[in-house]
Amino acid sequence: MKTTLRITFFVFIAFFTSLLSTLSAQNTLYFPPLTGSEWQTVSPKDLGWCDEYVPQLYDYLGKNNTKAFIVLHDGKIVLEHYFESFTQDSLWYWASAGKSLTAFLVGFAKQYGQLQLDDRVSFYLGNQWSSLTYEQEQKITIRNQLTMTTGFDDNVPDPYCTLQECLIYKADPGTRWAYHNAPYTLLDRVIESATGETLNDWFNQTVAWKTGMKGRFVKSGYNNLFISNARTFARFGLLIQNKGVWNNIVLMTDQPFFNEMVNSSQLINPAYGYLWWLNGKDRFMLPQTQMVFNGFLMPSAPADLIAAMGKNGQFLNIVPSRGLVLVRMGNSPDGNEVPMTMNDSIWQYMNKVLCIASVNEIDRADIKVFPNPVIDKLTVSFPSSANLFDLSLFDLNGSLLRACSGCNEMNNLNNLPSGFYLLRVRYSDNVRFFKVQKL
Repeated sequence: MKTTLRITFFVFIAFFTSLLSTLSAQNTLYFPPLTGSEWQTVSPKDLGWCDEYVPQLYDYLGKNNTKAFIVLHDGKIVLEHYFESFTQDSLWYWASAGKSLTAFLVGFAKQYGQLQLDDRVSFYLGNQWSSLTYEQEQKITIRNQLTMTTGFDDNVPDPYCTLQECLIYKADPGTRWAYHNAPYTLLDRVIESATGETLNDWFNQTVAWKTGMKGRFVKSGYNNLFISNARTFARFGLLIQNKGVWNNIVLMTDQPFFNEMVNSSQLINPAYGYLWWLNGKDRFMLPQTQMVFNGFLMPSAPADLIAAMGKNGQFLNIVPSRGLVLVRMGNSPDGNEVPMTMNDSIWQYMNKVLCIASVNEIDRADIKVFPNPVIDKLTVSFPSSANLFDLSLFDLNGSLLRACSGCNEMNNLNNLPSGFYLLRVRYSDNVRFFKVQKL
């Protein structure tokens, strides 16, 4: 149901407000040309960074299945490294990091008056797009899709499945946060229905041709995966760093939407915006669990960091206060689908490169949990500078099952049902979480 583009008075006001607020930033940010491979660089030494730690960073990344790594400072490339046969032109998937791009595309549809966040999803997908009753279905809005609060049961056999029988009622919309792929994926159909354009055409019209981003959404099972090279990932980070403005061209005129997108979208999980992860909040939740953890999502990273994160460690980190954009593409270092702790570990090394004292004495990358999968006994190994840990094992609903203090082993797990669990490892003032499979 394509609607006529309409620019309202509100949008004009937002346009001029955003333009005025970004003029000073434009004088300091560099934007690469839209075509070609030219991209200005600046050396770590020229920025006053401790470049002697760069080899350690690259060594860690290489040992942990990284394919591409880029760091921008005010738009210029400071670090760019590719591993094994991967090159500047190699293509890779963003996985769930593409969710953040989708949120941005929803913002354009709102900006041009083609949808509103409180619109019912049924208005774009039709009735009976789920197994809910008519009354239940009418309560679900686009905002719920953006915030992971649709209320669908994420503990279904296939959480990616977008078929009617896979979308089952669990709670009223807005009352429960759960990282559930299927309701998010249906946002693609909402965009297409609202704009009358394919997802790729909408991306090209609103973002790609104005920023030089080269990539496309590709169907993979129920999912639409965005695929590009690492520099396109970095271009998107630079666009977000500058609040939707590219080289004095204001793409995102709806600054209220942008601000909502990169701030807490609800109170259940304040570390989540509109499909963006947020650091610096007092608590957070993780995929596949209803547990609420106190503290920052990534304790080693700057508090104002916002991140797009995807399966197997596809990371886009933006730190406005430091003018940084960080990209990591590759495979999982530890078998976990979304190895969030790796993102924090990268910042352990980045802090050294940035000449910032490490917040932890122990290099968390040295902590190992094995065997995983486990049958009976789980062991945690650690550097010689740490002697003992406090271990706690939870099910994915957040119920504490086992705990031991001042130990490095957890025994007698053979009577637990097969499935996935969450191991919390606490040492000194630091906490790490590991996903553990019980056979």
